[in-house]
This record gives sequence, C-alpha cells and structure tokens, in this order.
Amino acid sequence: SGRILYKGEDITRLSGRALKAVRRNIQMVFQDPYTSLNPRMTVGDIIAEPFEIHPEVAPKGDRRRRVQELLDVVGLNPEYVNRYPHQFSGGQRQRIGIARGLALNPEVIICDEPVSALDVSVQAQVVNLMERLQDEFDLSYIFIAHDLSIVRHISDRVGVMYLGKMAEVGSDVEIYDHPTHPYTQALLSAVPQPDPEVRERRERIILSGDVPSPADPPSGCRFRTRCWKAQERCAQEVPLLAVPERFAGRDTPAAHPSACHFAEERDVV
Repeated sequence: SGRILYKGEDITRLSGRALKAVRRNIQMVFQDPYTSLNPRMTVGDIIAEPFEIHPEVAPKGDRRRRVQELLDVVGLNPEYVNRYPHQFSGGQRQRIGIARGLALNPEVIICDEPVSALDVSVQAQVVNLMERLQDEFDLSYIFIAHDLSIVRHISDRVGVMYLGKMAEVGSDVEIYDHPTHPYTQALLSAVPQPDPEVRERRERIILSGDVPSPADPPSGCRFRTRCWKAQERCAQEVPLLAVPERFAGRDTPAAHPSACHFAEERDVV
C-alpha cells in the first residue's frame, strides 16, 4: 500500500513503457552475493542480462565490450566474462552484482544490506568501491543497513525506522550527534565504543520489553511500549514526523524531523 514518489511522480500508477523507463533508472544491489547471482549463467551473461530488457542501452555487437568495461570499473579482470559465480569469493561476487546494477547507467541504486554477508575487511573494500562509483557515475544510493558505522560512513541523509515507520530523519551529523527520538538515542548508545575513557562516560540506554509484531503494532506511537518517556498521549495519538515544536525556527542541528511527542536532544558520546 502507499505511494512511491520518484522525482515527484507516483510510480506505482505507471505501467507499460512509462514503468519500463523508470525501472531502467532505478536498479538494485542485493544482500546476499551467494544467492543473487544465477549459478547457471556466466558472469558475462549475468551483467549483460539487463541489455536484453533494454537493448537500446547496448547493441548486441557491443555488449561484450560493455560487460568487460563494467568488470574493470568494479575492480575485476575483464577476462573473467566466461567464468561462473562459484569461481569467485563473496566480495568478488558482490562486485559482479554492482556491475550488473551499473549496466543501464541508472540514477538510483537501492542497496539492500549490500555488505552484511561479507567479512569486515571485504566490507570496507566494497563500501569504498561504492563511494568511488557514486562520484564517478553521479549516483544516488538508497542504502539499507543495520550497521550504524557503515551508515554514517556512506550516508549524507539518514532515516531511522522502527516497525516500518520512520522515527527520525536528518543529515548524518544531525542524527548521530544530535538525536532527538528515544529509539535513535537507544540505538546509538548500543554502538560498541573502543575507547575505555569514552565508554566510562557513556550512558547506556537499555530498552525493556520485546519488539511488537509489525503486523499488529501498538496504538499511537509504535515505540511507546519500550520507551521510558511514554505517557498517555503516546497511546492515543500517532506522532507526526516533523521538527519538534521546541526546536522549530531555531538554528540548531536538533531542528530536524522526529516522530516523537516528547522529542529532546540528548548527547550521545
């Protein structure tokens, strides 16, 4: 249900050629590089498959060259076109997935936990590659992840979600250094801190209770059953995602949208 707005247009209402054109501009990199590549297809065929749907991007006689260019762009040997996915490591497979996502020269790439299945050292390589490609191809990413350090590293704008609803939205500095929603504050307080002196000063927020079912969320504010600020109003009234009244019109990083009736700034060490 709902709408998906892309450049101000609700793309859920599109069909036929109009929808096909939008799909070309919005591509995806999947979470698991071990299951998102067809084991029966060569790397060349996997990366070239988008050209079968959008032949105007690359004529048949030019596809092999284009595939080799994409392999080179993501840091793989262009001569690997005839190899199969099982002949690559996890990090290399994810690079193949990224090359496939780049094939149609999209404007937006949706990255669904693109590094969570990889070793930490490989994660850094893939994230650095994605940052380079973002600059090189003028891409926008929708980067979905649970790893808060990676989110901060790669994101310009951050949205924190709880039970399918946006809890807080702002720049990376606003969210990480000036959180106003209790859920965001609790999340950030749980981030591992290697510095023992900083760890000593940090106030850890321990949430009580279990996460409710997304299929049957609580009334009012969805976070209220685990929130230490919850009052009667929270059970009756759904909080709007808006700049809190106490910060409205003020030149402060805390003046960013937060879906909380009692939003307030809290230092997160």
